[in-house]
Amino acid sequence: MHRISVSVIALGLAATGVAGCGSSSSVADPATSGSGLSGSITVLAAASLTESFTTLGQQFEAANPGVKVTFSFAASSALATQIDNGAPADVFASASAKNMDQVVTAGYVTSPTTFAVNVMEIAVPPANAANVTSVNDLAKPAVKVALCQPQVPCGSTAEKVFTNAKITVTPVTEEPDVKSVLSKVTLGEVDAGVVYVTDVMAAGSKVKGIEIPADVNASTSYPIAAVSKSQNLAVAQAFVTYVLSPAGAKVLAADGFQKP
Repeated sequence: MHRISVSVIALGLAATGVAGCGSSSSVADPATSGSGLSGSITVLAAASLTESFTTLGQQFEAANPGVKVTFSFAASSALATQIDNGAPADVFASASAKNMDQVVTAGYVTSPTTFAVNVMEIAVPPANAANVTSVNDLAKPAVKVALCQPQVPCGSTAEKVFTNAKITVTPVTEEPDVKSVLSKVTLGEVDAGVVYVTDVMAAGSKVKGIEIPADVNASTSYPIAAVSKSQNLAVAQAFVTYVLSPAGAKVLAADGFQKP
């Protein structure tokens, strides 16, 4: 039985809905694991990393039997604010360089490393009753669209898509994180949601993905770093190293993330 506990830090926001299947089950690379590590760490990670980091945490624990990893998945903007307010954290993995810069400026993190890139995709219910076939359809008044809140990376990145496409999209709901947007789609409460490619992949048959053309699409980068005030800095740094390792890259690639 895996010992990972997954909690959600939301700052009063709605709880993250974790959708879809797990990540690749590749075996951890012993060469990248720590030696003689013990104790627990708390990893604050973007909601879009839920599947990948759950798998990486399981692999890291298997390679280091004395270690326990606890995850808190939420919007990067919310997690950055939590760290700034003194919430316990050992590692921060953000879906936006802007949110990572926020904690760097506050002195909680130094020298973050970008480990992945993600791009946007439209998710619609399998039946696609609104007949959404392109990003331009999202501007139609009759199409009910869910987006992330503007301060959240998936919301600001979606807005870049709309700017590139020269359209204005008025959502019927703005959600606290990307998994909440995905949940609105899978429950059939909206006609479409703008999420990451990785979220469409994780949802499997629960949604249908509508690709956004490369000349219109937008991306976001994912930096990671150990938190300088970590109570278990050795394990925190080892986990960061594991995410950056070939074993970590393999899991991320299997889940649809691109190389930085």
